[in-house]
Amino acid sequence: MPEFETEKMDRVAAMKSNTHLCDSALAFMQASLIPKYSYNFSWQGRPIIQYPQDIVAMQELIWQTRPDLIIETGIAHGGSLIFSASMLAMLDMVDAMEKGVIMDPRISNRKVLGIDIDIREHNRIAIEAHPMFSRIQMIQGSSTKPDIIQQVKDVADKYERVMVCMDSNHTHDHVLAELKAYAPLTSLESYCVVFDTIVEDMPARMSQDRPWGPGNNPKTAVWKYLKHHPEFEIDKGVHEKLLITVAPDGYLKRVK
Repeated sequence: MPEFETEKMDRVAAMKSNTHLCDSALAFMQASLIPKYSYNFSWQGRPIIQYPQDIVAMQELIWQTRPDLIIETGIAHGGSLIFSASMLAMLDMVDAMEKGVIMDPRISNRKVLGIDIDIREHNRIAIEAHPMFSRIQMIQGSSTKPDIIQQVKDVADKYERVMVCMDSNHTHDHVLAELKAYAPLTSLESYCVVFDTIVEDMPARMSQDRPWGPGNNPKTAVWKYLKHHPEFEIDKGVHEKLLITVAPDGYLKRVK
């Protein structure tokens, strides 16, 4: 495996300097956004609204960091919550195997906490009916309101290894407020993942009638946050190997 990992790093380095490949990946991102390519995928029956490459990256990071709690801002149809819960279920299974015990799959200390300003009733019903729901908790309200932030902190206080994912309102101010509120909850060596930083790299027309666009988006918020928070670093190795991702500069690793 060490040899394989070295070869992988060499391949990624070579891709990074392959201008044609990188330009082609960016062209695909631009061509696929307006047709809503990411809306074509689901996880265990629920729409996940993510690019497959980012789903694979999240799987790698969750398996690597083994979080007890995953905090997600933005719920939509709930596919990401279901994905995270299923990953936590696998971690529980591995823990049980290592300890030589039989566990009830419905009982787990690991949890996914989702926050959304508007959890549509039909989505809530579908999520609550899903087999993974025992690992999911949802809070309805603005992720930047003090009372919601406090509720999330109260939950996070009960866990040692925390991962954070941000995928709600994509304006600079909102994402920066989420970073200030929730990034500090990220545990050492874990990740705070900020989705849709790709907005900064797309033409303004791609944002259509949205309140965000180039100069006002998750990536600009990440850049500003990192100026004053050296405890986080952009894990460029993630987006450099993905090439196709909605989160360039968005995979933030807590290093101290």
